[in-house]
Amino acid sequence: MSQGPLRHGWDLSVKEAIALQKEVAAAVERRDRIGEVRTIGGVDVAYGRRGRTADALAAAVLFDAVTLEVLDRATVQTAIDFPYVPGLLTFREAPAAIAAIEALRIRPDLLMCDGQGLAHPRRCGFASHLGLALDLPSIGAAKSRLTGSHDEPGGERGDWMPLLDGDEVIGACVRTRTGARPIYVSIGHRVTLQTAIRFVLRCTTRYRLPEPTRLADRLSKMRA
Repeated sequence: MSQGPLRHGWDLSVKEAIALQKEVAAAVERRDRIGEVRTIGGVDVAYGRRGRTADALAAAVLFDAVTLEVLDRATVQTAIDFPYVPGLLTFREAPAAIAAIEALRIRPDLLMCDGQGLAHPRRCGFASHLGLALDLPSIGAAKSRLTGSHDEPGGERGDWMPLLDGDEVIGACVRTRTGARPIYVSIGHRVTLQTAIRFVLRCTTRYRLPEPTRLADRLSKMRA
């Protein structure tokens, strides 16, 4: 396990994993504590098979925060031991993702994950768990909605609407490109929602997805 504040193994039962998510959710910081952001890391996980064994294929890509130049990349392949359970994908993917991030030559100042942060039924998605495990500020930038509801944002780049669970704001539905389908941005750890949206838009160029998660997604699928 990494040197972050969370010290636990990943070999858990479903009941234990749900209890741990609730514990982790209580530790998430919803304020900005990020310092200077010189580098941004993106991470994503794909799946493959090695004989009868299912594998997680994690890719991490490190970017210059200003130019979005790729500085480094790493891939890690690990066996999956945890069953597929909606809302608990972190326990299938996190061991490989953490290993890939830690394989980068430079530790990122900010982590952007292809997945949910607070926008999760127990307020502890992949981005939040990784942020706490690695003690890094983190952002969830997901292609699809896991929970909550929202009104449709305007059609221009930068338009967004809050993602709500009852009266609680758990994320944002953000239009990253004019006319493109929106994505779902949420706090991972040590950032506000406004900061998360700002960095996602800063990292989005020609495509709908921000470059850190887009390239990590491509790299992970190339390895699958």
